[in-house]
Amino acid sequence: MRWRGGQRGGGGIQDRRGMGAGGIAGGGLGVMVLAAIGYLVFGISPETTTQVATQLGAAGSQAEGERGTPEDDAGLFVDVIGGNVNAVWSDLLMGYRAPTVVLYEVGTGTGCGYGQAAMGPFYCPADQTVYLDLGFWQQMQTQLGASGADFAKAYVIAHEFGHHIQTLTGAAGDVRQAQARATSEAEANRFSVALELQADCYAGVWAANAARLSGGEVALRPGDLEEGLKTAAAIGDDALQQRGGGRVSPDSFTHGSSAQRVEWLTRGYETGDPAACDTFRGY
Repeated sequence: MRWRGGQRGGGGIQDRRGMGAGGIAGGGLGVMVLAAIGYLVFGISPETTTQVATQLGAAGSQAEGERGTPEDDAGLFVDVIGGNVNAVWSDLLMGYRAPTVVLYEVGTGTGCGYGQAAMGPFYCPADQTVYLDLGFWQQMQTQLGASGADFAKAYVIAHEFGHHIQTLTGAAGDVRQAQARATSEAEANRFSVALELQADCYAGVWAANAARLSGGEVALRPGDLEEGLKTAAAIGDDALQQRGGGRVSPDSFTHGSSAQRVEWLTRGYETGDPAACDTFRGY
């Protein structure tokens, strides 16, 4: 993937790496919100998230990290890709406001409670911030069987920005309300799957427009899309359940099957149009 010539400084980076597990956010509502995000977005048990957050601290405040373009290669990559994602969505979505992107290690305070690296990359709607522990790239490749290519990493970043889009458009709030009215866990999960697949589609929309909004300095090369699709397939719920040794249970899916994730990432890329990302049709 071409990216090194891309514009720097537009990713909204706040770098908390090297600060340890400080900046622990308070418990109470914040922990409950993060527990809900962990379950609905990652399929992590709310009890697990709440327990970890409680153990790590029930009081404190979010730490401020260094703002600006990181000097290391991994941090620079996030800044350039994030800046390009912002440029694309500023062009496609009227009234777009860029999120903050926090780089951290181990754990950090968030507007949704205490965030930990074990949760993977996540977006907190309460503070409109994307949280990234860059160690996830290695885990994604070695433990989940995903691609280690640059576009595979960029896809994950753009997916989290997709959740920010959903906050701005109101889709995320609509899903929370629908889930509150759901009569079963399986029904609530279907709304979560639709939300995640839409974020995959939005990642594809970004990829389709990246070169146009960067003068070709951020662009996919031949084979890059396939690496992203490999990653989408590797993190499908059915693939993760099979890798964990359990049976495949579609009613428990929170992100969608491998085939669904590949389909919606492809649809976003082939159309380049967010209007093509209506994963809620029929709900």
